[in-house]
Amino acid sequence: MDTIFGRNKKEHPEPIKAEVKGQLPTWLQGILLRNGPGMHTIGDTKYNHWFDGLALLHSFTFKNGEVYYRSKYLRSDTYNYNIEANRIVVSEFGTMAYPDPCKNIFAKAFSYLSHTIPEFTDNCLINIMKTGDDFYATSETNFIRKINPQTLETLEKVDYSKYVAVNLATSHPHYDSAGNVLNMGTSIVDKGKTKYILFKIPPSVPEKEKKQSCFKNLEVMCSIPSRSLLHPSYYHSFGITENYIIFIEQPFKLDIVKMATAYIRGVNWASCLAYHKEEKTWFHFVDKKTKKEVSTKFHTDAMVLFHHINAYEEDGHIIFDIIAYTDNSLYDMFYLKNLTKDFEEKNKLTSVPTSKRFVVPLQYDKDAEVGSNLVTLPSTATAVKEKDGSIYCQPEILCEGIELPRINYNYNSKKYKYVFATQVQWSPVPTKVVKFNVQTKEMLHWGEDHCWPSEPIFVPSPDAREEDDGIVLTCVVVSEPKEAPFLLVLDAKTFQELGRATVDVEMHLDLHGMFIPEKDLKTETE
Repeated sequence: MDTIFGRNKKEHPEPIKAEVKGQLPTWLQGILLRNGPGMHTIGDTKYNHWFDGLALLHSFTFKNGEVYYRSKYLRSDTYNYNIEANRIVVSEFGTMAYPDPCKNIFAKAFSYLSHTIPEFTDNCLINIMKTGDDFYATSETNFIRKINPQTLETLEKVDYSKYVAVNLATSHPHYDSAGNVLNMGTSIVDKGKTKYILFKIPPSVPEKEKKQSCFKNLEVMCSIPSRSLLHPSYYHSFGITENYIIFIEQPFKLDIVKMATAYIRGVNWASCLAYHKEEKTWFHFVDKKTKKEVSTKFHTDAMVLFHHINAYEEDGHIIFDIIAYTDNSLYDMFYLKNLTKDFEEKNKLTSVPTSKRFVVPLQYDKDAEVGSNLVTLPSTATAVKEKDGSIYCQPEILCEGIELPRINYNYNSKKYKYVFATQVQWSPVPTKVVKFNVQTKEMLHWGEDHCWPSEPIFVPSPDAREEDDGIVLTCVVVSEPKEAPFLLVLDAKTFQELGRATVDVEMHLDLHGMFIPEKDLKTETE
């Protein structure tokens, strides 16, 4: 299993100067900070799944035309316990670990039943979140880790469950114009109810509480009861418009009873996720002002989705764009046993990611006939009234084969044109980055042989007038052993290469991240 995926990567905590070719914009000053799994073998033990690997942060710092690279493992409790034991002792989603092999089954069962919902890992390997002036590495458990974006040093651990009753939370929060973080988490069997909780973290704390953290002032915006007490929906992201929060309850679900007994049964938590293709997918819209859910029931066919692209309101409709699959094969592709040397030929997704636009009429004629389409905007998307008063939605297909979508975030929850994404046709590994126009359906590409680009990040230029005034950054891993990886800088308008910064290290494939402009970085003295 010695592919790009499975090899442990070295960390480079001291900055390495990159070799810059081409012309980077002079205004590009700041840090591109990214996160993803970097270590899959500890001692004689191996993780089963690529998404389980220990978090490796890496960054490209842009300063006066020069670019510096560094990388450092997140010093999570998980990392420290595993390294100290020289084997995997903390369970991850796809790998169940048994900390003490000497314990007999009774001791094991007892320790497990004493807390139905397991103590999760703080191996925060998925994304980076900004809260006020601080930055956190995040995953999908209740733990996040504060980090220093300049040195990549790991700072304190924050447990969401101390401030809000959630066991899981997404790695894709939203940010509003006031600097609040909006996020969602699942509260499993709290007081006999399983629910999805929307919460808001303020960017700062009132002057008199200066010593407290902003999490102390976390506010629950609303909760949505799960349609099933013991089978909550899995979700990776959610959507927002100016007035609404969009949550999609998909029939890709966690089985809580199986999860609580996974340890005793010797199986991983991932095996407790199941896709129920005979069920519907439900759309929930929460009014941000009243904190109440829209009472009409909106639904569509079964689907699996990880990423929302964007959403906005127009003439009494909510329009939201997502990337959906017809099955859950994507997760299975990343079991390390499948990621062998010939995995590109062998592993084919059985469902291609499809970008779908749903158009949902919030205001419609309540006396409309059963069977009539309530969408009044020009779109091939439909919303049909059913006998029971619920509304069955069918999407407009925007395009196929793109993932890891990003937009110009200044256009989040507004009518927009452009998606920047990676292209994945039938293999789970991206081979190109694309710019897609959702209005004209035109697509621009960048790709080179043996190059695997990461999620592209749009950075607006300081005097931007148009949505695509700026650049796109992507980290490119090269599958050709003799070639070095690089950071690619594209002109966001033309999608032509402006320059690249090459570093002679073995760079890991990462997941998500953000660009932090110089003005958002605290100076060392602060």
